[in-house]
Amino acid sequence: MDDSMTSLYLFVRGPLVWVAFIVFIVGSIYKICGLISVAKKDKVVLSYFSLKYSLRSILHWLVPFGSRNWRRQPVLTIVTFAFHICLISIPIFLLAHNILWYESWGISWWTLPEGTADVMTLIVIAGCVYFLCRRLFSPQVKYLTFASDYVLLAVVALPFITGFIVYHQWVPSFMVIVHMLTGEIALMVLPFTRLFHMVFFWFTRAYTGSEFGLVRHVKDY
Repeated sequence: MDDSMTSLYLFVRGPLVWVAFIVFIVGSIYKICGLISVAKKDKVVLSYFSLKYSLRSILHWLVPFGSRNWRRQPVLTIVTFAFHICLISIPIFLLAHNILWYESWGISWWTLPEGTADVMTLIVIAGCVYFLCRRLFSPQVKYLTFASDYVLLAVVALPFITGFIVYHQWVPSFMVIVHMLTGEIALMVLPFTRLFHMVFFWFTRAYTGSEFGLVRHVKDY
């Protein structure tokens, strides 16, 4: 790398990482506090909350084919679960990321075999293609799709596409910078977009399970 590329790498590798994590953490806390504040104002939400029915609902929706909707759409179910498992596992357990954690903070943990991580990366990319096709060709999904959804899909896909390219060394070293930058952008936008369903899922499923089980005396799955 020349001096300008080196400076950019050090910025993306250092200060921007801190900015991304701070925005993600503060943004997440803000959104969760906002959700709790709204729930407190609505007398129905908290009064109907049931730990038993919340956990029952969450468990069934976390198990592949555990709910009726999962069983009705087997392809979507398989893709969704494979996609999310790989999406979460790769950033946390990738060897290259683990090395960076160790270099920065002196901590490390178990890592995925590189071949396995490579396959899981392809699963995430294939999942993004599948979800794109659903938004383009499924009438029900297309009706609920906005331009921002395509942007968010790209935000999710790009860190994995660029990471795959970096691992196989198909392009010059500047792609490492692009990979880190796309990952940091994804982390920063997550609390403020639909991607935050990764956190809201637990709240909405708990509320739905409580209402159906405690009030309606029926299953929500």
